[in-house]
Amino acid sequence: MESADQIEAGLHKQREISFFEFHPDPDQCQSAIQLLNSIDEIEQCERSGPRSLIVHYNLNQISLEVIELLLIELGFHLESGLFYKLSRALYYYTEEVQRDNLGINNNSAIDTKMIFMNRYQHLMHGCRDTTPAHFRDYK
Repeated sequence: MESADQIEAGLHKQREISFFEFHPDPDQCQSAIQLLNSIDEIEQCERSGPRSLIVHYNLNQISLEVIELLLIELGFHLESGLFYKLSRALYYYTEEVQRDNLGINNNSAIDTKMIFMNRYQHLMHGCRDTTPAHFRDYK
């Protein structure tokens, strides 16, 4: 039987994400690194090549599928060659099985929504009403 330290060590993942060459953002890899480094659930993100990055995360908190869904939804174009599709499917499957075996909630839709909400709350944008609450409720 595995000890708690061995199980915890198996939950720390390091995966490579590759981007498609043709994209309106010529350096989408750097843009993705900036985005991913601002997400609390991701431990570290670093560039490994001109169109690829390595992301470090804990499977207790987030999965590769959620990370890639987030990138796709934000307009990044991931590499879609056969090798990348196969390796991506294998990673998704093994991480899902590992999360299920450990009893970790596997609802990626909720995880993705929480990441978007957290990111939105920390961005500086003009969608916040700076009027004090007592003036907004004044009738």
